[in-house]
Amino acid sequence: MDTTSRLMMFLDVVELGNFAKVAEIRNIDRSVISKQINKLEEELGVRLLNRSTRTFSLTAAGAEMVKKATELRFLLSETLQVAENYHTEPKGLLRITSSSIIARRYLQPVINDFQQRFPQVEVELRAEDRMVDVVGEGFDLAFRVGEPKVSNLISRPIARNRLVILASPTFINTYGEPANIEELAKLPAASYSSNSLRVNEISYISKQGNEISVPMNSTYRANDGDLLLLKILTGNAYFVAPSFLIGNEVKQGLLVPILTHIKLPEFRHLYAIYPHRDLPVRTRLFFDAVREHIGKDKPIWEENIHGFDNMYQ
Repeated sequence: MDTTSRLMMFLDVVELGNFAKVAEIRNIDRSVISKQINKLEEELGVRLLNRSTRTFSLTAAGAEMVKKATELRFLLSETLQVAENYHTEPKGLLRITSSSIIARRYLQPVINDFQQRFPQVEVELRAEDRMVDVVGEGFDLAFRVGEPKVSNLISRPIARNRLVILASPTFINTYGEPANIEELAKLPAASYSSNSLRVNEISYISKQGNEISVPMNSTYRANDGDLLLLKILTGNAYFVAPSFLIGNEVKQGLLVPILTHIKLPEFRHLYAIYPHRDLPVRTRLFFDAVREHIGKDKPIWEENIHGFDNMYQ
């Protein structure tokens, strides 16, 4: 391993906060990380980290090296990108991350077609619901619902993601179809709940244009959209769902949109996130393929709900 590679490893350690995470991402033993950082300090002739049993802190020299290593990583990325843009055929590794549902429903079909068209491109897809460090973990593209709060990343909206209130015919037969949000709020609901987000209210827009929130009677909570859909298919709960979760359930009559005359607030759009404004050829082509697959004007998930254009407006 040369000095440049050790500097990149050192930068990973600082950005991820510990040796164990770097070892996991790079699929190497933690002791290798420590050994390479020691070698880097020997080569540079300065101590970069003050280590204790469980933590570390940067020395003054280490802080300066972080700045230089960040500049170097950007320069290396730019250099590789310039070279890649001269390729007539996209090639190399494309690293993508997204939530599990987006990966399974919307990215995998694009990947299958993309690799048939460009067989020299390798794809690594990381499907997980945590917010990954796109730069620190070396991803080319991330797909997320909601605009990222990290200012050093480029984000572009892919498609809107409106809300829909869904129930099964069994649920409607059991409880009757509610006439308004207040009636609905008293009925059993399935709702999203995770460490970072807990949905416990139904929001709607009044005739005066004000957003009003009403507490819901949540009897089932999960951090996975497919599990929530499975729950409401049993007829025991309704679900205020982002429309990108809907497959053929409405088309097949398994689920029914209710209270469609109510105006619902805007939900978070689907975004593509990437580290640099000028994308390498393989990344740009894949990004374009995803936009084409999902639909630039009307997303494909809205096609699964007949008459959706006139609902919840």
